[in-house]
Amino acid sequence: MKTLGVLGGMGPAATVAFLARVQALTPAKGDEDHVRVVMDMNPQVPNRHTQPEAAGRTLGEMALRLKAAGAEVLAMPCNTAHAHAAAIRAAGLPFVDMVAETAKAAAAGGAQRIGVLATPGGEALYEAALDAEGVEMVGLSEAYRARLMAVVFGVKAGDTGPEQRTAMRELAAALVTAGAQGIIGGCTEVPLLLDAGDVAVPLTDSAEVLARVCVEACL
Repeated sequence: MKTLGVLGGMGPAATVAFLARVQALTPAKGDEDHVRVVMDMNPQVPNRHTQPEAAGRTLGEMALRLKAAGAEVLAMPCNTAHAHAAAIRAAGLPFVDMVAETAKAAAAGGAQRIGVLATPGGEALYEAALDAEGVEMVGLSEAYRARLMAVVFGVKAGDTGPEQRTAMRELAAALVTAGAQGIIGGCTEVPLLLDAGDVAVPLTDSAEVLARVCVEACL
């Protein structure tokens, strides 16, 4: 069994939810059957939107610290920060690409147009990843994108109440109306508000995909 190193804290609630998925998806009969995890829960990673260079440096340093702590496989439950995957891979360990794996999982369902609920940076990553799978991405309008960001930052502030959940359902519905045949929860705050039953088309949860692939890589 390999030790999983997690670059976390972006945001903390999403990281905790990811770890719960890793635990739930592990076919264990007892404690010793679970994946060993070392984690850097670092909410002080510089802002991925406004300080990308500083964020990349910090993530690279985190990856090296996790390697020194015994990590053999790295993962990061933050889609937007995957723009800095090269800095993380520079640590010399396998890095599970959340965006690429999620795009592959979503495309496997046969949809030709897939909507993405993500930050602007995350959208750009998913557009490229879905294109590599031969699938067209459906994005939010500027107004809806601004609303999504407000909802995401609300979750980071601890608000997962009914108004937030309603807003996320409406954002998903807007993508379906725009022609999406499937939806990707491409920000790890999305599944804290949105379930598969809330969407009229198949929903692919990026945190769920990442957890599943991490378990497979470590067992």
